[in-house]
Order: sequence, then structure tokens, then C-alpha cells
Amino acid sequence: MNYRANSAIEFAQWPVHSQLESSYLNDKVLAIQTTRISPGNISADDNSPHKSFNLGLHVSDCAKKVAHNRQYLQELLPFKTTIQWLEQVHGNTVAEISRVTKATIIADAMVTREKNIALAIMTADCLPILLISKQGDEIAAIHGGWRPLAANIIANTLNRMHTAADEIYAWLGPCIGKEAFEVGSEVQKAFVDQGSVFSQAFSKQKNGKYFANLHKIAILQLNNLGIKQISTLSECTYSQPEKYYSYRKNATTGRMATVISLL
Repeated sequence: MNYRANSAIEFAQWPVHSQLESSYLNDKVLAIQTTRISPGNISADDNSPHKSFNLGLHVSDCAKKVAHNRQYLQELLPFKTTIQWLEQVHGNTVAEISRVTKATIIADAMVTREKNIALAIMTADCLPILLISKQGDEIAAIHGGWRPLAANIIANTLNRMHTAADEIYAWLGPCIGKEAFEVGSEVQKAFVDQGSVFSQAFSKQKNGKYFANLHKIAILQLNNLGIKQISTLSECTYSQPEKYYSYRKNATTGRMATVISLL
């Protein structure tokens, strides 16, 4: 993902080995990471904790403003492409999407092989994870909070995909950083019990708690599952409150979206 300072929208570039391959995938897939910064024609002159580009309807923001924001995001996508939203519950359920529906889908990850469907994950500290097949014909979006990661949501997502793990690229978006995400020993134990390698992702503090590195946890899990080609936007949502929403910093806040679609 190419970072542009103060940009409201980021566009993904995949971890490819050649310009030819990059051009091929960019013609096949569009992926977008939003921030809280007001893009273009979106009004930013309010003092609410949801200011400005909130995409979450469940956070007590004005529904009309959220609908306007979602429509702006929709217009960035190809003609006839529609966004599929989820009701995320910090679980490990994966939905396979063959058509967009307004019916409630309770899940924390999605997979599709269909064009004209944009998969959207909302975050405000949790880790957004995108997966794409090297052929550009299958995609997935994962809400990578610590609970879904501990419950093996990445493995569950791969189990719903048709592409072999070594034929998948991964992208990890902004989340709460390794020097801000303080957790209890039960969180550290939940991962270390899965393998001692996960101790690398935790730094013990004098108060007995740990700082957790969500990016590191996800990379270790992806590697263990056979996905080696990974790119990251390792910015900390907690430490950049003017750019990102952070639930840990402000419990009443908006949500960013990470969206991916086959072209």
C-alpha cells in the first residue's frame, strides 16, 4: 500500500516480485484503506468523536452522515460493484459471499470469487487483513482483532478459499501498535499456548502486563499456514488520532473500512 501523507484514502499495492506481476494484479483487484480524514466533499466541521469519515453505523453517529460517507466510498469502486458489510463480533466465523445482501451477516471474515462484490472490514485498532490469489481471481478480508486471531480466523479463512496458501499474497493494514496495545497475561498465554514462537510478539512490562504486536502475531500465523509474501502498512492507530480512529484511546469513536474487490 502506497502511503501518502494526510491522505484520506490509501490504495493497495501487493507484495509482488516484478512490475509486470504488479500491473497484472492491479488490473485484477482494487483494495482501499480509509482513514478518519475527510476526503473531498465530505464535511469535516463538526466536533463529534466520529469526525469526519466514519463508516460505522453502530457507534452512535448520525446515520445520515454515515450513509453519506458510505456512498462516497461506494463511488470510488467500479461501476456495478457493491459493498458487503458485516456485523463483526470478534469471533472466527467466515462468510462466503456470492452476492451482496442487506440481511445481517454475522462474521469476522469474508471470501469471494465473484466480481462486483466489495468485501468491507471495519476497524478502530484491530488489524485489517486482506488476502488475494496470485491469479487475481479470489479475495478475502479479515477482521484481525486479538480474539479472532487467537481463535484461528486466518486458518478458517484459508479453509474457505480455493487457492493454495503458497499462491496467496497478504496485506496487513494499520492497527494499534506494539508500544500501545497493553494486554493481560491471559492474552499472551492464548497465543503462546499455540506455539512458543508467539512469545516474539509480546513484551512483558513491569506491571506484569504485556505489549502485544498484532502485526507480528498475524505474520507468524500467516507464515505457519504457508503464506510468505506479505506487505504491511504498520502505522499505529492509537498514536495517530488525527488520522485514525482508535477505540483504545477513545471508546466513543468512528470506524475505518478496509475494502477489497475483484475487477
